[in-house]
Amino acid sequence: MQVVLETKNLLKNYGSTEALKNINIQLEENRIYGLLGRNGAGKTTFLNLISGSIFQDEGDIQFYGNQLKRGETPKSLCYVKEKNLFFGGAKVIDLLEYAAPYYENWDWDFANKLLKLFELDPNKKFRKLSRGMESLVGITIGLASRAPITAFDEPVLGLDPLMREKFYNILVEDFAEHPRTIFMSTHLIDEVSKIVEKIYIMESGSIKLSDDMENIKNKSYFISGKNTEVESFLQDKNMIHRETHGSIAIAAIFDTLTIEEKEKAAAMELTVDNMPLQKFFSYYAIGGDGNE
Repeated sequence: MQVVLETKNLLKNYGSTEALKNINIQLEENRIYGLLGRNGAGKTTFLNLISGSIFQDEGDIQFYGNQLKRGETPKSLCYVKEKNLFFGGAKVIDLLEYAAPYYENWDWDFANKLLKLFELDPNKKFRKLSRGMESLVGITIGLASRAPITAFDEPVLGLDPLMREKFYNILVEDFAEHPRTIFMSTHLIDEVSKIVEKIYIMESGSIKLSDDMENIKNKSYFISGKNTEVESFLQDKNMIHRETHGSIAIAAIFDTLTIEEKEKAAAMELTVDNMPLQKFFSYYAIGGDGNE
């Protein structure tokens, strides 16, 4: 597949603070990616860099093999920010009309359809919208732009679970009909696990893990049982968290378990369970074995 966006050794400092450290990310066409990280991990700084909103101190940003120049806004990218700086006095329809000329593939029919699906009043002023409705305006612009690369920064803030699910469904359905590259910054890994193909986990300005979602699902386990048995079983495994309750231990691992190893665990009276992805993210992002 064609590489549509690539960053090489991207570095950004704010004074003595290293906001980003040697970030190498490669996005291919027509795939959905997740960028995961806690608040302050560097996600928004990265998205601001690739959109041309701020400038890197070192490293390269390339769109379709062409280096992004200082002060240049990539035409192939639609970036929907977490905090929209729209004119508060403007109506929702005004904001769509402002956005439309920037994207050559803009789809007004789809934009109007989204307004109805999201129950957005096109004549309501932006400053009178709730936080969730503000997010829906950004989502509408991002989806209707039909940009070859669409980046969302925490797109579902303020949305209730039902509206978040509606957004994910609409995104997947539209992606199937109009494939493009979607890059979504979020901390809700369980919610996006069904739509995201590959994730990057960012922590303290660095990429801590990049892997396909299916691989992560197939390597995330809880092992529980007697403390001595758990310790023996996990001698050569990548443990990312552990806690003990008396003589019982519960360990989280990120590693491959063969059928034979699962049978061995059963013989040792250990329980092997798949780990919820949100737990995996929280343990992996924090780092360490989590011994308590």
